[in-house]
Amino acid sequence: MAFQVSPGVNVSEIDLTTIIPAVSTSTGAIAGHFRWGPANKRTLIDSEDTLVKTYYQPNTNTAADFFTAANFLAYGNSLYVVRVVRANTSASDANAARNAITNSANTKLTIIRNDDEYVEKFSDGISGVGPFVAKYPGEIGNSLRLSVCPTANAFESTLSGGLTFTNNSTTVTGTSTAFSTQLIVGDIVLCGPDKQQIKIASITNATSLVLQSKYIGNTAVSSNVTRRWEYFNYVPAAPGTSTSVSRNGGSNDEMHIAIVDEDGRFSGIANTILEIHAGLSKANGTTDEVGNNIYYRQYLNNNSRYVWWVSHLGGYTNAGVAHTRAVNFGAGTQPVASYNFSYGRDGSTPRAADYINGYNLFKSAESVDVSLLLGAGADSTRAVHLINNIAEYRKDCIAVLSPLQTDVVNNSGYAGAEVDDIVAFRNTLPSTSYAVLDSGWKYQYDKYNDLYRFVPANGDTAGTMVRTDLERDPWYSPAGYNRGQIKNVIRMAYNPNKTDRDQLYKKGINPIVTFPGEGTVLFGDKTLLAKPSAFDRINVRRLFIVLEKAIATAAKYTLFEFNDAFTRAQFKALVEPFLRDVQGRRGITDFRVVCDDSNNTPEVIDRNEFIGDIYIKPARSINFIQLNFVAVRTGVDFSEVVGKF
Repeated sequence: MAFQVSPGVNVSEIDLTTIIPAVSTSTGAIAGHFRWGPANKRTLIDSEDTLVKTYYQPNTNTAADFFTAANFLAYGNSLYVVRVVRANTSASDANAARNAITNSANTKLTIIRNDDEYVEKFSDGISGVGPFVAKYPGEIGNSLRLSVCPTANAFESTLSGGLTFTNNSTTVTGTSTAFSTQLIVGDIVLCGPDKQQIKIASITNATSLVLQSKYIGNTAVSSNVTRRWEYFNYVPAAPGTSTSVSRNGGSNDEMHIAIVDEDGRFSGIANTILEIHAGLSKANGTTDEVGNNIYYRQYLNNNSRYVWWVSHLGGYTNAGVAHTRAVNFGAGTQPVASYNFSYGRDGSTPRAADYINGYNLFKSAESVDVSLLLGAGADSTRAVHLINNIAEYRKDCIAVLSPLQTDVVNNSGYAGAEVDDIVAFRNTLPSTSYAVLDSGWKYQYDKYNDLYRFVPANGDTAGTMVRTDLERDPWYSPAGYNRGQIKNVIRMAYNPNKTDRDQLYKKGINPIVTFPGEGTVLFGDKTLLAKPSAFDRINVRRLFIVLEKAIATAAKYTLFEFNDAFTRAQFKALVEPFLRDVQGRRGITDFRVVCDDSNNTPEVIDRNEFIGDIYIKPARSINFIQLNFVAVRTGVDFSEVVGKF
């Protein structure tokens, strides 16, 4: 305690309750090609439903990565996803992904991958692409339409002249009317004496328009006909003046915005309303009664799932002016504005470099905690990077891989070509205990497109490890009939027989086998370590990941303490109960912790180091069963023959 200058009582609290914490062993990670969602950014996904909402449904180009992720989520509920898109090599790269924009005359490449990139590079605006862009790269952004109702007059107005409504007709004619300037397609007109609400399908000229559906009623000529904003029924009232702007002497700053799925790509139904944002403000800094920012630029950026602001609305008076200015934000005509999105593009299949950049977001163990790296349809370039530069660099996770699709799907080579091709793929990979390779691709139903697809099995192989964590512990083998059952399989592209399995297993490749009446099973638990060692088994590697990760997490609280007998005894008292618990749960058969002056010599202490040696005897999984059936004569005593064969 601190020395006291004068008499008194000083109370100190010393915490010696440090324990070794539980660590995550079931969190997966994948960098994949998807059709929508934030790119080059980690997002934690908890279910297939969330995967679809965030990254959209798969197509042929994205199915391998999508279903690898979805299959993993069938076993667990924690998967970090990084969307990978084809990066542009030039301003006109036809293979690159791009965001849909609201200026149909601009064809230059526009790509904003995620919120962070928007804030860093584009939050001050982009010229020439219209006032809004789709929130993420992808062709389905072209399905969006955005409608802005900027004033009370745009919300509802009276048409000039007389309008003729003809029974059982969609054609409306006018006298002394100005349809071309007073209306836009989608506006609602109150037709005839009974004021039927019908949308406008097209505007021919100033005196002729076409309705979306037929007017049914007496043919009539009406004057003072009312038109309304297409989405007037979805907001509480016409735009007016916000309290914040009114308080400062301004007026008419409010506006309504509707975001619509015009082509039905997001919702499945054309013209579905995706978002309604009522009572936003054109004035910078405006807040509502409870202090929420309602300035349309910032509000959309923060709250819309579909669009970003990139420039102020053309012709909208004082848009972006501070809310403290006593100005009329709704001066002038300011009609309804409708923006169709176009030029969105998925881009070609991402290159190896694009995938590698995505996987590199999992490189730092301090930034993100993951345990299983899903390779999806990785070729040897991606697989080697996953092993050498992610898994072995972190040393707290395992890369889970499958062979190439051509190795096992419709391999038309000679008999046994699958074995040779899988082994050839394995031989392109390094020897390591931080990677696992299975033998197959599985055939499964794609409910989003109503067809069947071949999908790499590594999402399921990793999933069996998650199941093992949930049902037992990470140090149990994930293989076999008890914990190795593969879900959602119609059939395997390649079902190795016993001879094939012998060849594969010698190379550290884990067969996935369908047994009649027994299901499809992960039938091996080897890592890719070629050296004969306990670490050539998945359960041993995962055991040591758990031990190293947990004990290292607890040991960091020993940093900057004194290297003396008390600290060393405290460290042993911390580690030994944890190892006894693991031993009791069948993870290890024996252990010993050495942390004393035998390994913390004066030289070690003088180098400001601290050494704890932890000796472990890992439990081994059964891979081979020998059953000996010995027939003996009736008069033979069993004690005479037991143990003799």
